[in-house]
Amino acid sequence: MAKETTSNKALSLKALTKSTVWDVQENDIFRILDAMEKDSELKDNLRHYADIIRSAFMIEEVKDDSKPVLDKYAKQGYKVGTIKLGDDKKVTWAIKKRPIMRVTDLTYENIRHITAAKLIEVLDRNFGGGWDSLSQSIQDIIESGFDISTTTLPKDRLHKKGGMYEKKVADGYEVLEVAKGTWVEAIFAKLKPETIKPRMKFDDAKDVDDEDEDEDAELPIDDYNKPDEDDVELEEPNDDDINENNYRTTFDITTDTDEDAESLSDYIADE
Repeated sequence: MAKETTSNKALSLKALTKSTVWDVQENDIFRILDAMEKDSELKDNLRHYADIIRSAFMIEEVKDDSKPVLDKYAKQGYKVGTIKLGDDKKVTWAIKKRPIMRVTDLTYENIRHITAAKLIEVLDRNFGGGWDSLSQSIQDIIESGFDISTTTLPKDRLHKKGGMYEKKVADGYEVLEVAKGTWVEAIFAKLKPETIKPRMKFDDAKDVDDEDEDEDAELPIDDYNKPDEDDVELEEPNDDDINENNYRTTFDITTDTDEDAESLSDYIADE
């Protein structure tokens, strides 16, 4: 299985968001906070950054740094470190990455920071009724980061050679099989590629120069509504010429749009 998160040594505290914080590990947090000592602006906003860190990490303040206490945190998977808040003030934190164990642990911020294999593991741990048993909110979160497709077939037909199952696996999809009596629902998941939003660039200096050059220029003649030479004037239709072979009525047919998908707030509880 691929790593779920990667250490980003170039990430600074100012660049930390509720999404990028899932890319770092416990030791990275202490390293980033250690660099904060040299920036008074960051110290003044520690509460803000602590809230961001808490969205992906469990944080406990350690007031007793005796060996038995530190050993207890270590057994629970915490990393313990000391942060300098001033010339004489220090605080000791025990930090542990929040586990993604249940579908309710999935958020828009962390969904792209897990692998398809990890997603299948989470779904398998929570499933009973298949894909449709998930709430629309959870489905929306998952589909914001993964391509999802499903099929339900009899057991003996699911793995048919040349079928959908074989093609999806060959295309890199992870699969979860959910038994439904003598039938099986297969849920296919594959991480969506990153998309880069195009940005429009404006050359302000060029625009200003163009305006100056065109200030004294003649305005173009508006011939938008001028008919072309080849246009032929159409005669009004005669009611006597209308018959069942050339008469047509066009109706505007509208369909009801789906209701907006319910929004999902973060499932992260503040410490």
